[in-house]
Amino acid sequence: MPTSPHIVLADNSVRAVMFKVLAALVPGVVVHAWMFGPAIWVSLLLTTLFCLVIEALVLAMRDLPLKPFLSDGSVLVTAWLLALSLPTLLPWWLYALGSLFAVLVAKHLYGGLGQNVFNPAMVGYAVLIVSFPAHMNLWPAPVGVAGHTPNLMEALDLVFAGQGAVSPDAYTAATPMDQLRAQVRTGLSAEAVAAASFGLHAKEALVLSYALGGLLLLAHRVITWHVPVAFLGALVATATLLHLIDPGRHADPLFHLLTGSTVLGAFFILTDPVSASTTPLGKLIYAGLAGVITVLIRSFGAYPDGVAFAVLLMNAAVPFIDAYTQPRVFGHSRGRRT
Repeated sequence: MPTSPHIVLADNSVRAVMFKVLAALVPGVVVHAWMFGPAIWVSLLLTTLFCLVIEALVLAMRDLPLKPFLSDGSVLVTAWLLALSLPTLLPWWLYALGSLFAVLVAKHLYGGLGQNVFNPAMVGYAVLIVSFPAHMNLWPAPVGVAGHTPNLMEALDLVFAGQGAVSPDAYTAATPMDQLRAQVRTGLSAEAVAAASFGLHAKEALVLSYALGGLLLLAHRVITWHVPVAFLGALVATATLLHLIDPGRHADPLFHLLTGSTVLGAFFILTDPVSASTTPLGKLIYAGLAGVITVLIRSFGAYPDGVAFAVLLMNAAVPFIDAYTQPRVFGHSRGRRT
């Protein structure tokens, strides 16, 4: 008869967790390709290749073995999250630049896997949107809404050779948040703009696909409920408050839920096991404040979405949050541990 312990734990290795995350992202990738065209496959291919090459080069420079780190799936998760956060059909060198900052600066300059302070994919995104706002503010319109949706070969040509024969106006449009901000300034109410936003059904389908992936992560205990519930709850509460104060300027909470990377951020970005808070109470504070900051940036800031900046701001606060939210040790009062 075998000796104790008799409880068989699930495989919680880095590789197992990362490939579960990748599997959970597949529904979102498929729906993105279906609703917005095949250009997402080009984005995923480029970020994956660039991230893998940069990871291999840095590992070689640090005299570390390549196989364990390239096969654990962590750099693939970074690449996929970066691709899903960026507009498709960017010039190829922007994918390379975003990958460079994500892998080299945000990950390896802090010591590598498990030691990065900031979410690598969000660092890559933030650098690009600050440095190249004109490129980053044009997103693909849903299939059937745009005048022309590039096929796979046209997408490759646009990414590597430029616009070619297809004008960007034929397949891109400003984000719903940019439309809201611009048209409210002209006198239209936020409710009217939100109701007329293009591709609402496409946004709903994409949000549901990310939510399905997030529920799979919850079911497999890759993540806990604290972060997505706190983030979405705080986002809805903040958006509702602003909408009640001035419905003509601020969109309703449903618009915020279906806009930008809200659900992707709730289940896949904010839940990063390295850069997120680790204590139960800390997760609620970390994600709740990120939800508030996201709505404030969207409502009063100059950028089309606030998730990335909210994540990075709260990443910086994680050490402080974790230090003061440690669970009480039996026989001791709750407080900061050193």
